[in-house]
Amino acid sequence: MEPEKLIETLAVAERLKDATRHCYTSRGRRESVAEHSWRITLMAYLVSDEFPEAALEKLMKMCLIHDLGEAFTGDIPTFEKSEKDEEKEASLLNEWVMQLPEPFVSEMQELYREMEERKTLEARIYKALDNLEALIQHNESDISTWIPLEYDLQMTYGNDKVQFSEYLTRLRDEVRNDSKKKIAESIKKSD
Repeated sequence: MEPEKLIETLAVAERLKDATRHCYTSRGRRESVAEHSWRITLMAYLVSDEFPEAALEKLMKMCLIHDLGEAFTGDIPTFEKSEKDEEKEASLLNEWVMQLPEPFVSEMQELYREMEERKTLEARIYKALDNLEALIQHNESDISTWIPLEYDLQMTYGNDKVQFSEYLTRLRDEVRNDSKKKIAESIKKSD
């Protein structure tokens, strides 16, 4: 990629540093989309020994690019995001990707297609990690930042995404256990 185009592309990606998510960090500030994307990429690396048959580079690319559309729309929490919101985000993202030089246009289009279909091992792992990271972050945030529906989401969100893997199912169970402990501690403090 030519230096000018690289700088232009990075300027769009930089928006994700300021695009805040619904969740808070452990120190009480809103998490950015960039931080979420970084951490699921780190998770992909750290669980790669559990999936030796997966193409790690492809998986990490999926994790890095999965929320680039939010550079145009901002983050809309999954429990608020409509089909219309998803279509708008996909359209704006595709318009932007089409302006990139090859081989990035073709590669990113293929990665997004795989991520949407979730038929490949890498796409299923990426989606599970995407859901799990959000749950882990909620467990790390102060429970006072949770909205009422998140108590149920901490028990159910992502359950369907991990079923293909015994390891990810165990990880999901551990995250759920952490949520239960956090909720129990909160109840104990309020009594």
